[in-house]
Amino acid sequence: MGLIVATKAFFKLLFDRQLSQQFERLVAGELSDSPKLEKSAKLAQATKPAKKPEPTRSDALSLLAALQREARLVDLVSESLGDYSDEQVGSAAREVLEESGKVINRMFALQPLATVEDGESMSTPDAFDPTEFRLTGNVAGDPPYQGQVAHHGWKATKCEVPKWTGAAATSMIVAPVELEIG
Repeated sequence: MGLIVATKAFFKLLFDRQLSQQFERLVAGELSDSPKLEKSAKLAQATKPAKKPEPTRSDALSLLAALQREARLVDLVSESLGDYSDEQVGSAAREVLEESGKVINRMFALQPLATVEDGESMSTPDAFDPTEFRLTGNVAGDPPYQGQVAHHGWKATKCEVPKWTGAAATSMIVAPVELEIG
């Protein structure tokens, strides 16, 4: 508590008997709804320095920045591929895809949602969550539905996107300028 605020509180309590008695009850653990105490509490809150808000950044941008930093994904998808052969594109994409997979695995530890292989037969439960199953084709009647697995799906077993610690003014930067000196 600042010296000025403490001094003001001291004199206010010294010369206002009712406020002083209410303060004693408050210190003793007897809470009071006194308007004077509420006003004093609001005054004390107003004199506290405001906590500086932590810089914020979208987790999506943090993920994109990690994919660029560690795998150069943004560079690959931003490049005009018309001048390159399929072999050159495939060669460049191999390393980017491998490194992107490492980033995604580190942050999300993805696991297949279904344990059956693509093409195998599977049934939905009687009551299922539509975020767990996407039904395609001729869907009619009531569940459970029986069909062929077109894709086993994915689920994250964790979500550990790095927390942004930079300045608010730079929170939208995905990759810094790289400047080689000398």
